[in-house]
Amino acid sequence: MKKLFIALLFFSLNLFAQSPEQLMNEANKLYQQQNYEQAIEIYNKVLSQGYESSVLYYNLGNAYFKEGKLGYAILNYEKGLKLNPDDEDLIYNLKIANARTVDKITEVPKLFFITWWESLITIFSVSGWSIIFIIVFWIFLASIAVYFFSRKISLQRIAFLSGSISLAVVVILAVILFARVNRETNVNHGILIEQSYNAKVSPDEKSNDAFVIHEGIKFSLEDQVGNWVKIRLIDGKVGWIEKNSFGKI
Repeated sequence: MKKLFIALLFFSLNLFAQSPEQLMNEANKLYQQQNYEQAIEIYNKVLSQGYESSVLYYNLGNAYFKEGKLGYAILNYEKGLKLNPDDEDLIYNLKIANARTVDKITEVPKLFFITWWESLITIFSVSGWSIIFIIVFWIFLASIAVYFFSRKISLQRIAFLSGSISLAVVVILAVILFARVNRETNVNHGILIEQSYNAKVSPDEKSNDAFVIHEGIKFSLEDQVGNWVKIRLIDGKVGWIEKNSFGKI
């Protein structure tokens, strides 16, 4: 009888639980009514259910921006762009939010070929490069098939040339795709969500201050010791901050 009661209770909770779409609609209405605090609560509830999208992060970022929480706004815009790098609304709002940040740091100049390589691999997302790789690979396979099964020498010559070129392109695309995947999985970034923070020279509250950073600044994450994370700014400065002071993109 007890098991039956628990099963019925669980079924009732699931029955009345709102779907992500229903929660999104509710949060959007609250946003339109300028009730940003409750809208944020519901948007985060959608995320807690395991649902995420660039639209959700865009709306959540906007709600945080309206609430004056710049760090959280930038964090969510960045998360949205990670899912959809070409979203013009996210790109525009992120620029607006970044313009409000206190820290204006100039990036350390990189060697021209490093800049060129990073620009190349980030032209498309991982899925974009994967699609291009698959298309060229199929062209390579088709060229092989024509070369071996065609009885016309002219077609064999064309197939050989096409196969040679497509094979070279496949190898190049494989390297680019590997680099793009490696960049996505190994290069982690964070956004400071506190108004200001004194980064430390070492992972210890009693250590000397390395530099001061402010809400919304973006940095790369390099190492972790307990509750402390080693960060690197775009100008090359390195320091340690506590894990709860930032959000991971």
